Amino acid sequence: MDRREFNSVWLPLWGLGPALLAGQAHALSLADLSQGDAAKGLKAALEQGVRAAVSSLGKTDGFLGNEKVRIPLPGYLSDASQLLRTFGWGARLDELVTAMNRAAEAAVPQARDMLLAAVRSMSVDDAKKILAGGDTSVTDFFAAKTRQPLTQKFLPVVTRSTEKVGAAAQYNQLAGKVAELGLMRREDASIQQYVTGKALDGLYFMIGEEERQIRRDPVGTGSAVLGKAFGALK
Repeated sequence: MDRREFNSVWLPLWGLGPALLAGQAHALSLADLSQGDAAKGLKAALEQGVRAAVSSLGKTDGFLGNEKVRIPLPGYLSDASQLLRTFGWGARLDELVTAMNRAAEAAVPQARDMLLAAVRSMSVDDAKKILAGGDTSVTDFFAAKTRQPLTQKFLPVVTRSTEKVGAAAQYNQLAGKVAELGLMRREDASIQQYVTGKALDGLYFMIGEEERQIRRDPVGTGSAVLGKAFGALK
């Protein structure tokens, strides 16, 4: 969508064209926005954020090549990695890291429709809370709505991607015993559960990055109206 098309959608949605064109200097508030139009405008912005996050992560090196979300070796295995490498485990550890991140990259596209559905089902109250909320209000909204069902959706994909790696099975066997001793979290004792959790963390983080970009530079999204709306809340 080009800038002209984008603005032609946003101005009618928010119903603030005359005020903006007149260059009013006073800050807008939520009270200036019709509730229905504010929700529609926010949904459009969030759909853009979801599509961008899924697109950036759900491809080769989406996780592995991004230091912000790259999934590291879990827990004590990471702590012991240097020692393990001296015993010839370097190739196995590298293979495991690659497999974990490839599994996350394969799983993320499965989230697209569920995240978009969460946006489209957003209530007016949800929209108002997000607009008036902090820098992670969008991230928090998605996590509350989708983390549990996406965990169930990701797990089979992650399992298929990691079960071919021998180090994954060896890790699970050893980590299970360590978890029984209370030396690590049980959710980290399964490589599949660990990767699933980290994949979702990375996905929500990238959505949060999109959110923060909108808040920092709303006009950069192509909408002067969105800039006024978020600017009024600073």
